[in-house]
Amino acid sequence: MAHETDIPSDDDAQLQPPQDQNAAADADVSSADSMPLADDVPDHTEPTTEPVEFKVDTAQRVKRLPPYMFGRINNLLYQKRRAGEDVIDMGMGNPSDPPQQLVVDKLAEAAANPRVHGYSKSNGIQNLRREVATKYSRKYGVTLDPDEEVIVCLGSKEGFSHMCLALMGPGDTAIVPAPYFPVHTYAVALAGGNVISLEVNDSEKFLQNVAYTCQHLYPKPKLLIINYPHNPSTVTVEQGFYDEVVKLAKRYGFMVISDFAYADVAFDGYQPPSFLSSPGASDVGVEFTTMSKGYNMAGWRIGFCSGNREMIKALATIKGYYDYGMFQAVQVAAIMALRETEDAVLEQSRIYESRRNVLCEGLSRLGWDFEVPKAGMFVWARFPQEWQDQMSTMDFAMKLLEEGNVAVSPGTGFGTTGEGYLRMALVENENRLRQGVRQIKACLK
Repeated sequence: MAHETDIPSDDDAQLQPPQDQNAAADADVSSADSMPLADDVPDHTEPTTEPVEFKVDTAQRVKRLPPYMFGRINNLLYQKRRAGEDVIDMGMGNPSDPPQQLVVDKLAEAAANPRVHGYSKSNGIQNLRREVATKYSRKYGVTLDPDEEVIVCLGSKEGFSHMCLALMGPGDTAIVPAPYFPVHTYAVALAGGNVISLEVNDSEKFLQNVAYTCQHLYPKPKLLIINYPHNPSTVTVEQGFYDEVVKLAKRYGFMVISDFAYADVAFDGYQPPSFLSSPGASDVGVEFTTMSKGYNMAGWRIGFCSGNREMIKALATIKGYYDYGMFQAVQVAAIMALRETEDAVLEQSRIYESRRNVLCEGLSRLGWDFEVPKAGMFVWARFPQEWQDQMSTMDFAMKLLEEGNVAVSPGTGFGTTGEGYLRMALVENENRLRQGVRQIKACLK
């Protein structure tokens, strides 16, 4: 059912400051007075004897980035598809199921309204921020001020990157989990900061290593980035973990970013806890959530950041310089999704759970080593040692694609601790996952 309040009011439109035309005219006159006369300009029209090669000198922040680890995989996958080959694609966590039809219909209805096509506020329309706060209250028992403690992002990845830009600079250090989702490391690097990665597999040891790093590093880390359910390793935690994170943050004075991308995808009765549910969490950090996974709206680019109001304000400042906000019709449709499709989100988790079961059963028959994931869209599996003795993880992933027509993500794309592992996404249907396992078996015969 449509709600009039779903459509932003004129107050939500971002106003542009009027230009001082007299000042602009004065500037033009001043500039003209300072220009040399034509007779004073030296003649540079004579041709040079040697052509000068033009070179683009990119910024150091770009030069610091390593080559894209998945480039070889993606290029071969593209070539095979161009050639008409059928590839079982378990490489990228790109949802293959559609969003709910009533959400698509709401998008079309909202887009037909001429009032939604102007610039939007970069922090998102109020009704969408209010709906995010309502979900946090209902699901996690967290009270948020939608005006100062919630901001809408163009996907959580954009918000995370700009938050790093708002918080980090040269000489600042962030702690990230290892293996790491690439943006967790490279957004810090693009902001000029340094990264220390700590292994994520043992949660208690991870916290001990955070404390040890803070005790022995000077200046102390400025930021801790956490990501549970973890991508790529699928490690999960309970609420007590976040309680300890808050205590450490207050003891050592670092801020916290929780990347909660897989909040809506969990199995076997497990409910991923929210960092913001821990007492004092909003004093020290924020949490990013997204509609990409459970709602199947990845291409819509809808994400949210919630929590500490000073960090939210800093992100809003950066976003105010970089974008004019999300298309308002998309925001209106997102309100509909948050209000009306929670049952469908639960059903989507059951679909991923069934796919997980199929893939894990198949990998078990092959004798592969892995932990059955309790949440997320991936299986993080160690491939057989006999193959690790023969080739690198990247070469093994290329072999599966070249000879088996199965695309996976090599673990080394997530840092050196990923050597020997593959990340396999649960985005194909059950029959194709079974076929993928058969093709892997045939490839490795």
